[in-house]
Amino acid sequence: MTTKEEIREYLREVHHPAKDDRDIVELGMVQDIETEGDTVCVTLGFPKGRDPLKKYILGATRATLIRHMGAKVNAEVREVELPSQETEKKGTELTKETLLSVKHIIGVASGKGGVGKSTVAVNLAVALARLGYRVGLADADVYGPSIPLMTGTEGARPEAEEINGKDYIIPIEKYGVKWISIGYFAEKGQALVWRGPMASNALKQLVLQVNWGPLDYLLIDMPPGTGDIHISLVQDIGIEGAVLVTTPQDVALADVEKGANMFRNENIAKPIFGLVENMAWFTPEEHPDEKYYIFGRDGGLRMASGLGIPLLGRIPLVQSIRENGDEGTPAALSSRPDGVAFVELASSLVSAIESWQTNV
Repeated sequence: MTTKEEIREYLREVHHPAKDDRDIVELGMVQDIETEGDTVCVTLGFPKGRDPLKKYILGATRATLIRHMGAKVNAEVREVELPSQETEKKGTELTKETLLSVKHIIGVASGKGGVGKSTVAVNLAVALARLGYRVGLADADVYGPSIPLMTGTEGARPEAEEINGKDYIIPIEKYGVKWISIGYFAEKGQALVWRGPMASNALKQLVLQVNWGPLDYLLIDMPPGTGDIHISLVQDIGIEGAVLVTTPQDVALADVEKGANMFRNENIAKPIFGLVENMAWFTPEEHPDEKYYIFGRDGGLRMASGLGIPLLGRIPLVQSIRENGDEGTPAALSSRPDGVAFVELASSLVSAIESWQTNV
């Protein structure tokens, strides 16, 4: 049987990024540890409304318990409110106040994983910045955050700042884009074992408690599928519309149609600004004029036509996109054909949004 002292040592792996990266045991946040059979309950203390990373700390604590004690353990993490000497200050409420200076909030979505949605989202953000727009990107894929790796910002730790008595997270800035991701708050390789509601709450906090400042475009890199997180993004954050990403093969196209139907559901009813066909063809780097349609040809064009939405762009499959993503230097920074394709995609998206606004 695992002792309480052993559990306390496990919890030293949970660090608070906004508290000089000290662990929750050192900070005195662990108020109680209870064990009974296969159940472990840890109670953490938080000052009233004073911690913008509360949901992350709770989720990371549960993930740490499961990682050390196994998935069979019933890991519970509770919170209690600690008395605060700063009684005159009000805590941050999860409102859309921080998004008032954001002109457009656009979701980048796909019906399934493996189609390069995050690659498209990162490069689209960089391309928009290259066109002169003020851009931010929130990594909403809480189970598999990849933005830190793809932007070369692994190891970065966003700080928190107080504005008018409220706490906000400061996003990481690089390549002219403001980035935020749950990956900045997790240890490298740490799996985030969260149930749906906890993940949705963490994501809501991750977007709404960020000091974005004035932005023309805030892109939300959404997780694959059509679940609770997507509904939370639309209803609680207020996504204006979506861009769908697919590859040409039939299995990906079928899932994209499900994603389109989700946004068109009467309870969501958000416009789809267009479709991006990723990996449209393969081009060898040594033969840039050659095209090999290894995943099928014109699948995205047919899907866009069938859905009645624009085909915003077709991104080739070239080795440099993968290499740049692994190295943290997005392909959209380059003047190669792949970089040009992303800039053209960004321009098409801007035109599609303007056209939609004109026709509303």
